[in-house]
Amino acid sequence: VQLQASGGGLVQTGNSLRLSCAASARGFSLDNYGIGWFRKAPGKEREGVSCISSSDGNTHYAGFVKGRFTISRDNDKNAVYLQMNSLKPEDTAIYYCVAGRFPGLCSGGYYFAPYDFWGRGTQVTVSS
Repeated sequence: VQLQASGGGLVQTGNSLRLSCAASARGFSLDNYGIGWFRKAPGKEREGVSCISSSDGNTHYAGFVKGRFTISRDNDKNAVYLQMNSLKPEDTAIYYCVAGRFPGLCSGGYYFAPYDFWGRGTQVTVSS
């Protein structure tokens, strides 16, 4: 199973983007999985951005995006979104969505691990 992130682009500081996450395999329902968003900037370690649980819809955000980013699901469309507002140049990175089977994902401290499926990312570039 591959996950595909899309919706990236080049925007100016303060603008918004909405990233989408979809599964490439037919029959793979994202609502059965905890979903996370990670990002990797040049010269920096990969970092967790946000997650949403499979069970109760609990969400979690890294401190550097809290209040600016919102993660959500659309089960009818089998998609997960990351709405990114008030973008800053330091948000520039490749963004990846990931999925995990562990029922406790995105709760009880299991925010950014363990995940089982990773996919191709989408580039987000924020100009100053």
